[in-house]
Amino acid sequence: MISPKKCFNVLKEHNINFFTGIPDSSLKPFTSYITDNTNKYNNVIAANEGACIALALGYYLATNEIPFVYMQNSGLGNAVNPLLSLADKKVYKTPMLLMIGWRGEPGIKDEPQHIKQGEVTLTMLENMEIPYVILNENENIAIKQLQTIIADTKEKSIPHAIVAKRVLFESYTLQTKISSDYEMSREDALKIVVDSLEDDAIAVATTGKLSRELFEYREAKGQTHDKDFLTVGGMGHSSSIALGIALAKKNRSVYCLDGDGSILMHTGALATIGNLAPKNYFHIIFNNGAHESVGGQPTVGFDIDFLKIADAFLYKNRKTVTNKKELLDALYELNGVEGPILLEIKVCINSRKDLGRPTINPIDNKVNFMKNLKK
Repeated sequence: MISPKKCFNVLKEHNINFFTGIPDSSLKPFTSYITDNTNKYNNVIAANEGACIALALGYYLATNEIPFVYMQNSGLGNAVNPLLSLADKKVYKTPMLLMIGWRGEPGIKDEPQHIKQGEVTLTMLENMEIPYVILNENENIAIKQLQTIIADTKEKSIPHAIVAKRVLFESYTLQTKISSDYEMSREDALKIVVDSLEDDAIAVATTGKLSRELFEYREAKGQTHDKDFLTVGGMGHSSSIALGIALAKKNRSVYCLDGDGSILMHTGALATIGNLAPKNYFHIIFNNGAHESVGGQPTVGFDIDFLKIADAFLYKNRKTVTNKKELLDALYELNGVEGPILLEIKVCINSRKDLGRPTINPIDNKVNFMKNLKK
């Protein structure tokens, strides 16, 4: 296995000092080490992977130094446009190093949302003509690979990729903790929200632990899952999925159960929601200020004002709560109020270590959910 510290030091020795990316579980030890050893101006956790490529381009233009971009392979979709229309050798010919966590690697068991992405990851890089190396598990070999690919990146002045398998780095725990002393965990708040939903209300849950917690709470209550759409992949798109449902099913209340990292990834969706103004749309953000599912690296969720954003995007009602009483009061006050409504719930990071995963596969979830919508 590879030491995050040694990998980081190789990059620093070659004058690679600027990092940007979206945290990934496969890269968690390494990106956590970067977070602990780099200030926020030189390690920018951006809104989405496409923005990371643009940031890297800007840094290169200003310094003539190679930037380093990290992401999960699912993020390649967000990065394709700027990689081809900006950084490509036929446009601005920009040297940058990409480290890509390889979820869904063929032959390795993984979650359903990663399978197809894992199958096509290397093909995508080849089709984009981005040279790549699959980092070796032997540390000495891996260091030589890093040194070679850095030299190639400098020589050819185009993006190069380092593909990292799921279990590659030695364990490292993030030391930079998010300051969060809020009363409720996300799961605590979710249970209160679920208990307040109308019998025929629809819930669209964002990717990550929130969908898993929703599934487990329905199980604990002996309820079915046919009113819940679990957005297992496509981070940032649950709000638009919920909008599509709300526009087509005006007689059903639709609740988008979102996260701060998710909503930041594609914030522009809020403008569309506010403009179309579906009266049955309820947007609930569980804000813990972190990418918790992939290591706990910070988002800007605690540093910005979601209510002002929602106001600018024409949401009709907006509210922030920080404890159980405020949440119960807000749910009571908003009952029967026309949407679109945005309710931000500030929560602490405190997920159960024994949190399971949905036992229903995505296709069955879709089929059952669509049957419910036909009622």
